[in-house]
Amino acid sequence: TIFTTTTFQWDIVARRMRELAYLNAGIKITLTDLRPDPETGKTRQEVFHAKDGLKEFVRYIDRHRQHLFDDVIYLKTEKQGVPIEVAIMYNTDYSENLHSYVNNINTIEGGTHVTGFRQALTRVLKNYADNDPQISKQIEKAKIEVAGEDFREGLTAVISIKVAEPQFEGQTKTKLGNSEVTGAVNQAVGEALTNYLEEHPDEAKLICEKVILAATARIAARKARESVQR
Repeated sequence: TIFTTTTFQWDIVARRMRELAYLNAGIKITLTDLRPDPETGKTRQEVFHAKDGLKEFVRYIDRHRQHLFDDVIYLKTEKQGVPIEVAIMYNTDYSENLHSYVNNINTIEGGTHVTGFRQALTRVLKNYADNDPQISKQIEKAKIEVAGEDFREGLTAVISIKVAEPQFEGQTKTKLGNSEVTGAVNQAVGEALTNYLEEHPDEAKLICEKVILAATARIAARKARESVQR
């Protein structure tokens, strides 16, 4: 009486089951379609299980891209009463690929958790680049001003948090509005990323070099546009 179409599509259901398995490490979800396939006459079944959760999820999302390095930057902690889990990879592409979830709900419009993540990422990487003599010298030599978007170029990340009383904004309820979450995620990601960069100087250098390339390309593109306009 409500839905005009009641035919379930395997791909849509399977995508959501796979997502839930990645977001909840260790659980096993079995999806079975008892409708016989028109061509083979067989039923279909698939089991979704991710032992490493978000680590596997970010690798799955990034599977068709060339990685900047093979490591997954990962954290699982709790700040200010907010359970936070984040997995990050860098690739050689030029776009940001960010997936965020609140209580297993895909917040496709982002929200305060995404804001906190981006703030921490920019702050920590900028601080690392400024304090590393070799990197800071490269930036000075290139005569560039690095912007927040440059730190996110080639980034693939999954953010999953749990909020007791989530406040969603907008018509579709896919944007988190809880202001306290920004600080919690900012602190958690900041601490984890700072530790990772200190313990993995080679990977840190690769990320910073990628950032410098992104800033150089962005500035060159802007100058080209200005030249055309003139």
